[in-house]
Amino acid sequence: MAARLRLISTFAAVALLLAMPSMAGAGKYNPVLDIGDKAPEWSKLPGVDGKQHSLSDLKEKDVVVVVFTCNSCPYAVDYEDRLVAFAKSHCGEDSNVALVAINVNTIPEDQPEEMAKRARAKSFTFAYLFDESQEIAKKFGAGATPEFFVLNRDRKVVYMGAMDDNPAAKKVTRRYVEEAVEAALDGKHPEMKETVPIGCRIRFERRRRKR
Repeated sequence: MAARLRLISTFAAVALLLAMPSMAGAGKYNPVLDIGDKAPEWSKLPGVDGKQHSLSDLKEKDVVVVVFTCNSCPYAVDYEDRLVAFAKSHCGEDSNVALVAINVNTIPEDQPEEMAKRARAKSFTFAYLFDESQEIAKKFGAGATPEFFVLNRDRKVVYMGAMDDNPAAKKVTRRYVEEAVEAALDGKHPEMKETVPIGCRIRFERRRRKR
């Protein structure tokens, strides 16, 4: 039965991809964005700090790292310590790099109150935002948690995909996001520009069409 359900899910996913319109600007693994595309902007998204956040607030930063994440995905939870370490190393007060985490899941475990608890428990020093509409994830073409996008000074995408090459922290040999950040700070493009995001599927809500 389990194997049959997995097979059905696979066919459903393939059917969904085939049903999606072809997008000339799509990347290798991203259905919406390609490397070099202008990043979609978010505006007035509520954060766990009680404030509203927009991409334009970060205009002084040379590089912005966006990660779509959540509380409920085991992969996302496993990456929290890596996010905290990255923010500590690269996103200090005098740094030209910003890290922004965005959650679009709407299940109880991922509601703003739970996000705030998680941020306090893990001592997040970066913005953790909530988008109930889920539109910003759709505009980025994000489908997994965690999924990363590195934006350069012009807010163009220079990298998208996984944070590194292994979900197991002790087995990581290559840190894609850090490589992309360093390249962007130097005004260059990273060697690795796109990878397959590894994680849980974003829980997009199915909205009924109005008759």
